Amino acid sequence: MATAKELQEQGILLFDKHDYEAAVRAFSQSKDAYEEAKQPDMVAEMQVNIGLVHRALGENQQALELMQAAVRTFQEQSDTLRTAQAQGNLGGVYAALGDKDKAHHAYRQAADTFRDSGENQMYARTLLAIGGMQLRAGEIFKGVATFKVAYEFLDNLSPTQKIIQSLFNLINRISGTPVPN
Repeated sequence: MATAKELQEQGILLFDKHDYEAAVRAFSQSKDAYEEAKQPDMVAEMQVNIGLVHRALGENQQALELMQAAVRTFQEQSDTLRTAQAQGNLGGVYAALGDKDKAHHAYRQAADTFRDSGENQMYARTLLAIGGMQLRAGEIFKGVATFKVAYEFLDNLSPTQKIIQSLFNLINRISGTPVPN
C-alpha cells in the first residue's frame, strides 16, 4: 500500500504527463490518507493539486471550490506562504472564470505576501501572471510596467525574457532613467 506522500508524488508525475484522470485518483487517495493521519495542511495541499487538475480540464467551478477551501485551511493555520501559493492558484481560476477583479485581488494578495516574505521568484511569477492579465485586458502600459518589475526579481531569465530585459534597459537609457546593475 502506497503512503500519502508516495501517492502525492505519483499524482504530480501523472499531472506532468497530462494524465489528469489518474492524477486526480492519486491526489484523492493521498488526500484521504492525509485526512486519516489528521494532517489538515496536507489535505489542503491535495485540494490545491486536485483543483489544478480541474483547472487544466477547464472544470473551473470545481477548481474554485477546492482552492477556496485550501486558502481557508492555510489561513486558519496561519501558514502565510501556503496561503499565498493557494491565492495565486485561486487567481488563475478566477481569471479562467473571467472574473478579472477577483483574479487581480487574489494575485495581488499572493504577490504582496511573497514580496514581504522575501520569496522573490514566487513574487516575480505572480507579477508575470498579473502582467499577462493586464496585457490581455488591453492595459498595455500597466502590463509592461508589471513585467518590468517582475524581471527585476527573476533568476534565470529565458532567452526571450533576456531580450525583453535588454529592451527595458535600452528604453531606460534612452529616457534617462537610471538602470540598476
